[in-house]
Parts: sequence; structure tokens; C-alpha cells
Amino acid sequence: MNAFTYTAAPARIVFGAGALREVGAEVERLGARRALVLATPEQADAAGRVAALLGERAAGVFAKAAMHVPVETAREARETARRLGADCAVAIGGGSTTGLGKAIALEAPPDSPLPIIAIPTTYAGSEVTSIWGLTEGGVKKTGRDARVLPRTVIYDPELTLTLPLPMTVTSALNAIAHAAEGLYAPDGNPVVALMAEEGIRTSAAALPALARDPRDIEARGDALAGAWLCGTVLGSVAMGLHHKLCHTLGGTFNLPHAQTHTVVLPHALAYNAAAAPEAMARIARALGLTGLDAAADVQHAVPRAVQALAARHGAPTSLRALGMPAAGIDRAADLAVTTPYPNPRPLERAALRALLQRAYDGAAPAAD
Repeated sequence: MNAFTYTAAPARIVFGAGALREVGAEVERLGARRALVLATPEQADAAGRVAALLGERAAGVFAKAAMHVPVETAREARETARRLGADCAVAIGGGSTTGLGKAIALEAPPDSPLPIIAIPTTYAGSEVTSIWGLTEGGVKKTGRDARVLPRTVIYDPELTLTLPLPMTVTSALNAIAHAAEGLYAPDGNPVVALMAEEGIRTSAAALPALARDPRDIEARGDALAGAWLCGTVLGSVAMGLHHKLCHTLGGTFNLPHAQTHTVVLPHALAYNAAAAPEAMARIARALGLTGLDAAADVQHAVPRAVQALAARHGAPTSLRALGMPAAGIDRAADLAVTTPYPNPRPLERAALRALLQRAYDGAAPAAD
């Protein structure tokens, strides 16, 4: 029997088709009077729809959220919230918008907190974590703070019906990455393992149905449920090599978040496979892999199955395709070993450099 400690993060989940209609009631439930609606420029119309639903409770719309939460954008958003007298934020969109809401909450005065209501339109999962991230001077810094955990999450599958299939695939694989790393986290526990395995299974199973019909509302609901489970795993345990590499690559080279996770995940799994056999077995089971008789077979098959899942649905499989410069491989390897962090296999600069080269080339994952 393994001893463990598990602390469940408080969260109110409102889930279902048409759940967006509840946003006004949820703001009122927080006791808030003026909500600042956050979005990316591309989702300004969705933010306007939320503001219309809020009516007099809408303080305004800030539609400038950007990838990796540039510190300059966060400061402008905080000043806008202060100027408009906002006492809560409603973030509609993906991880970039949720991250902007967290950046505002992080700097809110102790006597005037700014609670967040998150309305995800992708499968990022950050809406159920206390993890924040800010990018300044080409370096992305992350941390955990209870103040940034959204108080309410509204999951409405109808809001994801127009998410393009390529973004659907990479966002779902981003979610799968959260759960996969949670399975070999040093502070993992049986509760997290159950959520992780089911999150991977649900997320992966939704993709073939969405490839056939991107407007399949049941499959969209399954993908959101998978994202919720995988995000909860992300918020419950420490992340390892995969997330460290993706934060480094995204913040340093401004690579797209979900696509970077999609490319890197098979290679990070291959790096850690031999040191995390139980995690690989669970991932294999979640992906429906059969006929694997030995642990070595599982460790070889899982990373390749994840890469094949991405390729089969048209997702990118190389960092080169995302715009990473070849000259950045050595810098990324250096940054990856700069700060110690938990990982099943010790961090070896030469092996990490080889991992990044394979990811850059789009080669098959392998362990050095």
C-alpha cells in the first residue's frame, strides 16, 4: 500500500449544452457587480455575446489575450480592470484567455480579490488549475497560487462546435499530455491516476468521432469532459520533463502552445518510458493498445501510438513545422537542465538534445 496525501482543489463546474446561459447567474452567485470579459482578438464576438448576457453586470470587454500571456498585456488588462472597477473576470476562450484572467487575479490586492469565471472553448484544462504563467523577455515563468484558480467553470460543448479540426486535435493532445505526466508524478496518488487514465481514454476516443463530424455534440461533450479530467490532474500534481520543455519552447521561441505539446509529447514519453513502466501500462490501456506482452513492448509502443494519433488526424509532428529555428535546439537543451524539477528519469543534457533534434525533425520517438 502506498501512502499519499490528496487535496482536492475547490471548483464549481456547470456542464452541458447551452450552459453559457448561466453566466449571469454565476456572476451573481459570486456576489460580483461588474465583470470584465476577457478574450483574444479572434473571439471578440464571443466576448460581446457574454457581455450581452451579463447586461448591467458587464464592466466591459478586454479582447487582447495572447499566447503565453505577455507581461505587457497582463499589465494593461490589470489597469483596465482597475479603471473600470471590475470585481470579477469572465474569461471566454482557450488557455491564453484563462491565463490572462489568472494574471489579473495574481496581482489583485488582498483586500480586493478578483475571482474568475472561466468559459473554455478549447481543451486546455488550465481552467481547473492554480497554475499561472507569464512571459517576459523571451522567458516564460510559471507558478502556483490559489488566488488564480477560477471559482466557476462553465463547460458548454456548443461553444466548441466551430473549433477547427486541427485545433481540436492539438488541444485534445495537449490535454492528454497533462494526464500522461500526472501518471508518473512523484506526488501522484490513486485518485489522480484514475482521473488521468479516464481523461486520456475519453479525450483520445473523441477524436475519431470528431474527425468524421466536427459538429458531433456528444463527442464535443466527451472531449470537454476529458479536458476537465486531464486539467484536474495537471492542477493536482507536479509536472515533469514534457511540460518543462513545452514552456521553454513556447516562451523562448513563441511557438503555439497546443501544437508544441502535440509534437513534444511522444518524445518526452519515450525519454521517460523505461523509468515509468506503470504509467506506460496505464496509457497503453487508455489508448486501447493490445497484444503487448512485455513491458519493453509497452514502452516502445506508447510513444509511437501517441505520435500516430496526432499524425492520423493531421496534427503537426515536428518543431520545424511550427517555426522553431534549428539554431534553437542547443539553447532549449541548455534551458531544460538549468532548473531542477521532478522527473522519473534524470535529466541528461546530451539525451535531451537528441530528444529535441528528433522532435525538430519529426522523427519517430526513441529513448537514448
